[in-house]
Amino acid sequence: MKITAALATGAEERLKLEEIDLMEPKADEVLIKIVASGVCHTDAEAMKGKGSPFPAVFGHEGAGIVEKVGENVNTVKRGDHVVLSYSYCGECENCLTGHQNLCERTVELNFGGKMKDGTTRLHQHDSSLSNFFGQSSFATYSIANKNNVVVVDKDVDIALLGPLGCGIQTGSGTVLNSLKPEFGSSIAIFGAGAVGLSAVMAAKIIGCRTIIVVDLHESRLELARELGATHALNGKEVDVVKEIKEITNGGAHYSIETTGAVPVVKQSIHALRILGTVAIVGMSGDVTLNFIDDILMEGKKIVGTVQGDSVPQLLIPQLVKYYKEGKFPFDKLVKFYDFKDINKAFEDSKTGIAIKPIVRIS
Repeated sequence: MKITAALATGAEERLKLEEIDLMEPKADEVLIKIVASGVCHTDAEAMKGKGSPFPAVFGHEGAGIVEKVGENVNTVKRGDHVVLSYSYCGECENCLTGHQNLCERTVELNFGGKMKDGTTRLHQHDSSLSNFFGQSSFATYSIANKNNVVVVDKDVDIALLGPLGCGIQTGSGTVLNSLKPEFGSSIAIFGAGAVGLSAVMAAKIIGCRTIIVVDLHESRLELARELGATHALNGKEVDVVKEIKEITNGGAHYSIETTGAVPVVKQSIHALRILGTVAIVGMSGDVTLNFIDDILMEGKKIVGTVQGDSVPQLLIPQLVKYYKEGKFPFDKLVKFYDFKDINKAFEDSKTGIAIKPIVRIS
């Protein structure tokens, strides 16, 4: 079938809306009419050449309505409202033990440019186009493996829900699934973007007594307070580690690092109390630590967390429920854009004008 997609032809090139061909879904696949798709930092990195091979159709926070299912699909049906999340095999040891986010085929299935069976569904002028995260949701229609697809309630605006498939799932899941802070404990969250602010809301739900957010933008710090932060620190104005230790009487029990900035990674470790745990979520490079002073002698733990250690089919419906109950107001992070303005959405995300852009597609 003919569809319209935002085509990426090379690194650092602007996306262009073009007509391409989408093949029929295979036995384990689902055809979805995409209503909207979130814009994520991972998409931006892919557009720089750090994702699927070019030419490609990116987008991995899709949400829409099921149009058709393959003969082996019994988890969703035509007309269902769905959110699309990351791709996983469902067969390796990690998948079978509830860690689909660390599937042994993660890189291949999400960044390799092809579907689970090694073939492609996207074409233009008889040439194959790369797929992204097994969904390529910057398009009017998408084909995804049944593992990517999560059914959600129809009484919530489907256009709002796409970011639950990655960024918001990552932040909230890091708290709810990975760190699991005790009721009344303290947590410091570095970075008040979509991931960090989702962690704030989850920390409030789980009952953290002290929720500290660190960022450089006053507008984001103010929103963090509105969403549940008990303290908001501007990293340009204060000694962050000193302030956190004073607020918590010795250091935070937990911290989350979402920025990927090397100095901030160190702050997230140094701000912990003895026996504290930090979850590293941001994509950073080499970090130099003194393991005796920074880790060993204080019994601290560093954990890497991908996709919030979440099983999408379990966490995403729970987040929707929290949203309906007024406990997880992630809509306050969102700014909508028309499909034709997708490049503007990326620009506003980069400059901080928009915390979580969502592109309305159809």
